[in-house]
Amino acid sequence: MLGDRTRSYAAAAALLTAASFAVPPAASADSARPGHVGHPGHPGHSRPASCPPSAAALGYSDALDKRVIDGVEIGGLSDIAYDARSHRYVSSVDNHADDPSRLWFYRDLTAPTPVGDPLVLTQRDGTPYTGQTADFEGLAVLPDGGYAVSDEVEPSIRIFSRSGRERATLPVPARFAVAPAGEAQENATLEGLTLADGGRELVASMEGTLSGDTGDGTFRRLLVYTRHGDGYRLGKQVGYRVEPGMRIPEIQEYAPDRFLVMEASWSAEVGNRIQLYAIDTRHAADVSRVGDLAGEARLVVHKRLVSDVTSCPDLGATAKETQINPLMDNYEGMIATPQQHGHYQVTLISDDNFGASQTTRLLRLGARLP
Repeated sequence: MLGDRTRSYAAAAALLTAASFAVPPAASADSARPGHVGHPGHPGHSRPASCPPSAAALGYSDALDKRVIDGVEIGGLSDIAYDARSHRYVSSVDNHADDPSRLWFYRDLTAPTPVGDPLVLTQRDGTPYTGQTADFEGLAVLPDGGYAVSDEVEPSIRIFSRSGRERATLPVPARFAVAPAGEAQENATLEGLTLADGGRELVASMEGTLSGDTGDGTFRRLLVYTRHGDGYRLGKQVGYRVEPGMRIPEIQEYAPDRFLVMEASWSAEVGNRIQLYAIDTRHAADVSRVGDLAGEARLVVHKRLVSDVTSCPDLGATAKETQINPLMDNYEGMIATPQQHGHYQVTLISDDNFGASQTTRLLRLGARLP
């Protein structure tokens, strides 16, 4: 059954309504933002379903999974952003055969409901991008209402108007191009994208490592673009290091100069593994001129584990493929919404790749972020 399968433990619900992470009231058609958070440690309430060390599982929904709207199936969603002008959440379709590239809009992260028609993204001449010409992975809604979307193919960061037509492309350093043109691996480039500093910055994250960053393959780079006139120009690069075997599918700013980074891996034996880390870039070194991060490991930004999501309770979820935790899936998108007293609602979305063995799932966490 499609529909909403959001589950919350009774213990978590008791705490969420009056303690650390409040479950928002049922969202109306005009109210999709997460609601108020109470105070932690309120006596008489049991602890929520823990996702150590600093998060709690609030619930999940499979309401968008394999949903068909006017003959078009929703799938391949690999990001989440909030569109303040329309009061809707928006996700891009990464790629699907020769289908037009689309943005889907919906309300209520607890029980997501599609709203309006999807927006087709087109080239400057009006020709639609398709799964054959683009692989859109990251999304940010700009202050002027336009959409910034990262594309893994070249890679590139394209700016689209609210009508969906491309109006600009941001410069990406030559070494970030896919080999043999550059040092990046195919399908492992600009996966994550977030608006930062009140819209004055765009930050993109590399999913994989550049061949020039040698060592054990754990070094990654973040590209920080700064507002310049009517557009953005590359300001600096920040070094980051993933755990062995992990990749970066998403990055999201949650406070000025502070970001939540999703690390992920998959294997046929255990399924998907997800970890969330917090970083503070206020004093991060600019590694633009560093040829090999392996030789300057001291320059990578410090990170702090927020949640080993794979260790969350399963909340009664089921999986269509092998998972050590059936709540897991191919989570690639994320949004962090401030609540109160350092608490945030963090929602992850999984990319089902339009496959029968994967699910489009929204997982909501409550987290205390540094």
